[in-house]
Amino acid sequence: MYQASVPVFRHYLSRISDIVAVAGPDALDARIADAFPARQQFATAAGFALRVTCPLAGREVPDLPQGLGPRLAVARAMLGAMTPAEFEGAESRIIRHRAGFAELEQTAAEFLHLYGIPNFFFHLTMGYAALRAAGVPLGKADFDGFHSYPADFRF
Repeated sequence: MYQASVPVFRHYLSRISDIVAVAGPDALDARIADAFPARQQFATAAGFALRVTCPLAGREVPDLPQGLGPRLAVARAMLGAMTPAEFEGAESRIIRHRAGFAELEQTAAEFLHLYGIPNFFFHLTMGYAALRAAGVPLGKADFDGFHSYPADFRF
């Protein structure tokens, strides 16, 4: 459970920080239709990283600061302090939580793989897409940190 969550969230929270730096503060108000602006999408993703890992590690989910920068910093620091030992036995946990107005009870694996990771990536992708739609020059390499293309490359 640790390996499937903490390193993934740490990597992509780092990607969010880099995307935010490329975008600049004004672009973070961009949104798709009536969805949250990019700033809130990224903040929500940061919250999901802890909302998912803390119960798996047997920790309480902390209250997070409201600003995007502080929220990213706290989430990254907390994830960096988590250890694999905290996740021992996580597979046997039942996670009770809310999804919107729904009250859910899921096994740890269902919670992580069917709820937590998809919701994290939903908010990350919505923020990324809003910035792209607003003309921020982002590409796949900015999203995942692995791809590399020449500057003039287009699909």
